[in-house]
Amino acid sequence: MLVGITTTCVGTQDYLAWHAVVTASVYERHHEVYGQNTMIVVLLVFLLPLSTCKQVVINTWHFSQAAQKAWDRLQEAGSDVIDAVEAGCTKCEQDQCDGTVGYGGSPDENGETTLDAMIMDGQDLNVGAVAALRGIKNAVGVARAVLEHTQHSLLAGELAAEFAVQMGFTKETLETPQSHEKWEKWKEERACQPNFWTDVTPDPTKTCGPYHPSKEENGHESHGFGASGNHDTIGMVVLDHDGRMAAGTSTNGAVHKIPGRVGDSPIVGAGAYVDASVGGAAATGDGDIMMRLLPSFRAVQAMQSGLPPALAAQEAITPIIKHYPKFIGAVVALSKDGTFGAACHGIPKFEFSVVSDETDGKVVVASVPCQITEVPPKSEALNSRGP
Repeated sequence: MLVGITTTCVGTQDYLAWHAVVTASVYERHHEVYGQNTMIVVLLVFLLPLSTCKQVVINTWHFSQAAQKAWDRLQEAGSDVIDAVEAGCTKCEQDQCDGTVGYGGSPDENGETTLDAMIMDGQDLNVGAVAALRGIKNAVGVARAVLEHTQHSLLAGELAAEFAVQMGFTKETLETPQSHEKWEKWKEERACQPNFWTDVTPDPTKTCGPYHPSKEENGHESHGFGASGNHDTIGMVVLDHDGRMAAGTSTNGAVHKIPGRVGDSPIVGAGAYVDASVGGAAATGDGDIMMRLLPSFRAVQAMQSGLPPALAAQEAITPIIKHYPKFIGAVVALSKDGTFGAACHGIPKFEFSVVSDETDGKVVVASVPCQITEVPPKSEALNSRGP
């Protein structure tokens, strides 16, 4: 009798359950047909090789300490993929990775730092997220509390902070002397340049606000989202030996953002998305653009259609480039079988961190070259359209 085994990654628990069903079926059938020969067939079934998944942690950028922390947590007895994602993103929050994750970075126009974060469970697609979180340093921890202790998916602002305090988190300032100095220089020495305002008066390219709607267009060109560190969100995807997956994000958002702004990081399908039956992805870059086109969700969909992770990541970025050729950002993708890849646009190269069984539990910082779309100056583009 031949018993087929798929080469796709199968979690240990699922495999053992399948093993029991196959064995019972074989025993019953052969007991009817062969009688005493049944025991030999059952023994052969139990000698079939056990198929398990690779363990993999992948995250955006060169945040290797975050990847290592997630991996180490994954190895601890009783830990799971949610624990690993939380530990890795928390490490970045504590280390203030590149000044774009955690407290003391990316002050808004009022000089305040606010945080966005998300955790997604790839088994049941449950999500917990926080946006514009004020006064709580461990944003991804609060996101997990939303995941595990509420029926909601996203809490925001001051009331999200009140929820965090109820969950045992400590309220404290997120500003530091460095973030205050950065804000003061932007406001006093640079006349609030750059900023995110368009079609307002007074002219936002020349002076600070307060602003009011203008009847005349005075929108200015983007100041290059990645030029000042705005791009360095941590997005992480984790796979364990049982085929379970989780994803998470954490960021302090765009520097000098308009107060109240929320980016892609806490938005499901934009900042990250994971479905353990397919794979997971995380994005980084211009969040205001990415939340319009959901690149993480698109990448997982592309893997479901059969594309390998690298091509799936590119497939997710392609429609963004079509609509926004100056887009700066990247996507990392991890399939359920442990293969991974990345794609990017608008910068020379994109670095990401990976640790797995195949790297002997040591973090490797990999990189991919990025596509850069040449965009003609506005005057040339207008002339090329003809009358």
